[in-house]
Amino acid sequence: MSTDSVSETRTDNTPAKTGDAIWITLRETPRPAKALLVGVFISKLAGFIQLFLVVFLTTRGFSAEQAGIALGCYGAGAVLGSFVGGMLTDRLSPRTTTLISMCGSAVLILSVLYLSQFALLLIAVTLVSGVGQLYRPAAQVLLTEMTPKHRLIMVTAMYRLALNLGTTVAPLIGAALFTISYDLLFWAEALAAVLYALIAAFALPGGARVRKKVADDAVTAGRIGYRAVFADKRYSIYLLAVLLISIVYCQYTAALPLDIITSGLSLWWYGAVVAINGFIVITCELLMTKATQNWPIRLTAFFGFALVSVGYAVYAISPLPVFFILGTLIWTLSEIIGGPTVFAYPGMAGPEHLRGRYIGAMQSAFGLGGAIGPVIGVMLWYNVGRAVWLWAALVAAAATAAAMFGMRIQTRNAGQPEPDHGTQGG
Repeated sequence: MSTDSVSETRTDNTPAKTGDAIWITLRETPRPAKALLVGVFISKLAGFIQLFLVVFLTTRGFSAEQAGIALGCYGAGAVLGSFVGGMLTDRLSPRTTTLISMCGSAVLILSVLYLSQFALLLIAVTLVSGVGQLYRPAAQVLLTEMTPKHRLIMVTAMYRLALNLGTTVAPLIGAALFTISYDLLFWAEALAAVLYALIAAFALPGGARVRKKVADDAVTAGRIGYRAVFADKRYSIYLLAVLLISIVYCQYTAALPLDIITSGLSLWWYGAVVAINGFIVITCELLMTKATQNWPIRLTAFFGFALVSVGYAVYAISPLPVFFILGTLIWTLSEIIGGPTVFAYPGMAGPEHLRGRYIGAMQSAFGLGGAIGPVIGVMLWYNVGRAVWLWAALVAAAATAAAMFGMRIQTRNAGQPEPDHGTQGG
């Protein structure tokens, strides 16, 4: 398809009505999609291992360096898991992939308790993270396919709320369990995985997502596998934008505490800016999405990317608390404006038989940025000091430009874009 035949329409030719209430979206959302949101929340609510892995391993006699390596393996497994999850979702089905993810991770989580050799622990931790992330592309595919097109952005915001709420509450529950027994953390997370598996087994639709003819036509055309995803040149540029913005975004966990400490400020200010971000995202993203779901999709994404650049540029002005607060408010605004659209777009971007891989590639790019971003940020900090914020703003601006070029929406076929394929590979 030529890129000249694109428009700035939303995910449907009929845009959402202005002032749509959140409850209307919930009413129009199919029961399986609601069940999926509950399952995702339960899974994230018990996401203890990553939070307490370092403490758990050091109390078991491993060194801090070994615990750090294990945490790095956990991050690498998450990136790989999203990638593989996209492939499994396309080849099997979202429900089957979710069952593999939850049942597999439940067993693997408990195995960590009984492994004493460091090499085996690293393998187990990597597999726990990787298998546990398989469900993410599957969940997004199901939401894309079950949700009315003009409600997808809002439902994606609900999905993000489930993730954010679970992630916020999990440390509190984990800390309480940790004071009783280390083992309870693992048993509780395994139980949560089993509960999500039961929800998937009884509430999510099964069967192959695409008809055989569609898959056969794709093979005939050579558009199969991740090679087809990366042959979509514009979507590859979008993936680059996601990678870059993820690297920049996570600097509030890496460079920001270093900046606050070096500036002679209390770490209370760091806790304050992190709390501000979490509170605003949880309480305001759905309300903001009521308005932004009606905006042209590239405009929404533009603010989602560009305000990250502006927020971190404000950090560069001066190491005073007022600029840390103001900068945080600005890049938090970018998250609540653009987050649902940026994460919903991959489900719109590819053909049906590759949808899982399009979503998996995006989630892997975002995860990779989150894994390498802190390392890059700390290195930059020790080399250029506070100029790190200027570099962050510059990279975020480049990511914004890449996203604007990489995104497009098709006017036909219910708003599902068709990729710009170059030479296709198998």
